Amino acid sequence: MRQRLPHLLDYLKEVAPDAVCLQEIKCLDEQFPREEIEALGYNVATHGQKTFNGVAVLAKQPFEVERGLPGDESDVQSRYLEAVIPFGKRALRLASLYLPNGNPVGTEKYDYKLAFMDRLIRHARKLLAYEEPLIIAGDYNVLPEPHDAAHPEQWVNDALFLPQTRSKFRELMALGFTDALRATSDAGGLYTFWDYQAGAWQRNNGIRIDHLLLSPQAADLLRSVTIDKAMRAKEKASDHVPVRVELRQ
Repeated sequence: MRQRLPHLLDYLKEVAPDAVCLQEIKCLDEQFPREEIEALGYNVATHGQKTFNGVAVLAKQPFEVERGLPGDESDVQSRYLEAVIPFGKRALRLASLYLPNGNPVGTEKYDYKLAFMDRLIRHARKLLAYEEPLIIAGDYNVLPEPHDAAHPEQWVNDALFLPQTRSKFRELMALGFTDALRATSDAGGLYTFWDYQAGAWQRNNGIRIDHLLLSPQAADLLRSVTIDKAMRAKEKASDHVPVRVELRQ
């Protein structure tokens, strides 16, 4: 988090989003740079973990928060944070998600990924029953379709693109979610992640694994979706870039 903090602060100043979801903060709650972010007018909630994982929500309005994905009390990984934020005359439920990578396939890591996705499906079904604007946003570590990768043939044996992974994602979508980006464009070449290896950024060898899934009530308010691709060109940039949605109030 500390290494990326200057980029985050610049983004908050320049774009001034009403709310932000962060993943892989890789720090304990007390180590999160709260003061610098609060100085820009944001309220902060974190669900941190030493060295690994960790998620956060920042919002200009004060909000209520629940930490952790229900369904497995033995799960100690910090990967889910859910906020309820005032939004005009209503409230927006916003979840920051860091879904497990799952590699290497054939190990307990992939089993954990699938089990986590099952828990997410069960929880999302309950949230949709509230019939309110809901966004589950973050790093899903899922490539939904071949045209979400510059070279899909490079991913056929990867946990992000295996048929079972994509099937679980479709099961989640079938609950009634809208993929915000695909609601506005079905074009290829729209990526959110470029690896640090093999000149992936320079070759535009990207993939789309960061998604914002909208409930029907949120999808009705959708105005636009933007991938802030220029962030990847910054010095010491994250390998992920922000994906931003604008909703009508």
